[in-house]
Amino acid sequence: MNHFQLKFLVDVGVGRQVEHYLQTRGYDIKTVRAIDNKMSDTDIIRLAVKENRMVVTMDKDFGELVYHCGMDHCGVLLLRLEDATGAEKVQVVDDILANYSTQIYHCFCVFQNDKLRIKRAVHYSTVKTITTRIVLSIGLKPVG
Repeated sequence: MNHFQLKFLVDVGVGRQVEHYLQTRGYDIKTVRAIDNKMSDTDIIRLAVKENRMVVTMDKDFGELVYHCGMDHCGVLLLRLEDATGAEKVQVVDDILANYSTQIYHCFCVFQNDKLRIKRAVHYSTVKTITTRIVLSIGLKPVG
């Protein structure tokens, strides 16, 4: 996937400089700021999935939603850059996209301490479907 095929939904806390950087580089982006800056994290992920977008955020709650609540996603880029300037955030995003743009889509990615961790997504709706099929194939009634 080349970088122009990546689509992003940028959370408010990431900042206008990153939003501007992505727009000027030709990425297809939407910003939570322009849609509803009080949008819930759950609604952000749902919108991103509906539009096949990767969420760019600084909010750690997205990890909770993905890993503990089992929300499907099209990718999350969590920037752990709490004290960074806008220019520093842009540099990090630029480096990530220059080096990992083909690897991050549909992954949960965390940038922290100058390192990027990329974790492949587990789509819980798919797991539930597979589990239901297995249960039905052995003659049991699925629960829930």
